[in-house]
Amino acid sequence: MVTAIIDYESGNLHSAEKAFQKMAQDTGAGSVVVTSDPDVIARADRIVLPGDGAFPSCARALRASGAFAAMVEAVEIKARPFLGICVGMQLMARVGHEYEPTNGLGWIDGEVERIAPKQASLKVPHMGWNDLVIDTAHPVLEGIATGAHAYFVHSYQVRVDDPAQRVAHVDYGGDVTAIVARDTMIGFQFHPEKSAGTGLQMIANFLNWRP
Repeated sequence: MVTAIIDYESGNLHSAEKAFQKMAQDTGAGSVVVTSDPDVIARADRIVLPGDGAFPSCARALRASGAFAAMVEAVEIKARPFLGICVGMQLMARVGHEYEPTNGLGWIDGEVERIAPKQASLKVPHMGWNDLVIDTAHPVLEGIATGAHAYFVHSYQVRVDDPAQRVAHVDYGGDVTAIVARDTMIGFQFHPEKSAGTGLQMIANFLNWRP
């Protein structure tokens, strides 16, 4: 069992790699590799797409990478379990509106828009710990309940058109999407590798998820 964390030069992957490797070892979920090799991605049993930075630059970098076609085939054709993290989750949407309209992967029916808290005292970016509100049960959330804490750093969020695809949200001057999911795909707006026990539990659940 191999989980591939895709490296498309979107940020430092060290902390994510360590968290996934730890939980894979603890739960007997095989090995975890950080890779841009299309052959490794094509053979992987699970795919993780991280992302830090702006939506347009991440989208361009991903599409320009050798990993892109292999990732799309693994997820769309082979139905391999997929996890998007932070901008990696946002890229699952149909289009992003950060700086300029940019096409996403279209796996989630929605658009990425700037957070607009109703209270002027709430600053953007949304940064720090917040309480998850679970909207829909999901196997990757086993053992996680409303009120669990996760760590966020972002200025944009996915606005879903289909409410069934929003699995969890947080309150930050209004609803802010925290988790989306569809079929064999799931995305976290927060950083699970920085979310202590909550994040590690979700990583373990993903590594052992059999959709």
